[in-house]
Amino acid sequence: MKTRLVRKGVFTLIEDVREAVTPPSDGFYWIDADVDELASLQPLFGLHDLEVEDCLSEEEQRPKLEVHEGHYFIVINSIRFDDEEIFLRALNIFLGRHYIITVTRQKINELRSVKPILLQEQVDQPDVFLYHLIDRVVDNYFLVGDRIETRIDQLEEDILMHTKKSHLEEIINLRSEILWLRKALGPQKELLHALNKRDLKLIDNQLQHYFGDIHENAVKIAEAFDTYRDLIGNLREAYQSSLAGRANEIMRVFTALTTIFMPLTFITGIYGMNVDNLPGAHYRWAAYGLLGLMLVVGIGMFYLFRRKNWL
Repeated sequence: MKTRLVRKGVFTLIEDVREAVTPPSDGFYWIDADVDELASLQPLFGLHDLEVEDCLSEEEQRPKLEVHEGHYFIVINSIRFDDEEIFLRALNIFLGRHYIITVTRQKINELRSVKPILLQEQVDQPDVFLYHLIDRVVDNYFLVGDRIETRIDQLEEDILMHTKKSHLEEIINLRSEILWLRKALGPQKELLHALNKRDLKLIDNQLQHYFGDIHENAVKIAEAFDTYRDLIGNLREAYQSSLAGRANEIMRVFTALTTIFMPLTFITGIYGMNVDNLPGAHYRWAAYGLLGLMLVVGIGMFYLFRRKNWL
């Protein structure tokens, strides 16, 4: 657990977290804690038992906003895209008048990337910190969306160039990830709408309008994932069409080969009969002549098929 006093975006480490109970003369306290450290924070800041239970739960938490007299409890999901798999990681936030507490089970990249923004903007209030943190979380969805779109484009190119059975498994897995994420975005949009429209005393009225911009971004993200879902459907159709095309190509080759061998089979069938008076059967060079005839017929039919683009 790290306790920082934030003044105009500048961090000062505080050794004893109990100092954060008393409001500072200027700035605010940022307490970055793991879920296991909540037990020591709960009595100091009056955190509700159910909120602590939500943080400790290993089950996936629904994004939400809970309003209490002295603080707000916010749950929002951070997104990661590793090894072609999408992960959502809960970011639990307690917002007070002079402090903000972030509680995570795994590392959240946005907590690290927001620090330069705080310094650049000279952030001095916890609600402004909350805005920039949530803005970073939502912006990261755009980055993941771009990676998914790139993966879809790459899959489409691979399918058109050379279809493999593994492509179908990739399509199914990616589609299930997109549908699952699209479903998870619904509660996230509701949370951002509440931060924008709800009467919240711990968030400046003017700042709440900026949450409206984040909500619009969340709507755009949801629409983008709807588009990705449709593109995945098109990919599956392209995969099936490619397989059907390959099957037709193989059947065309087999049909052409069968057609070429039909006259050859006819010739060998006639001269393979147990009849003595076949024309030319008793000539010395008859076998070589038949082989030559078969070769000429086979080559001639092959070039005929090539000329007509049947092969």
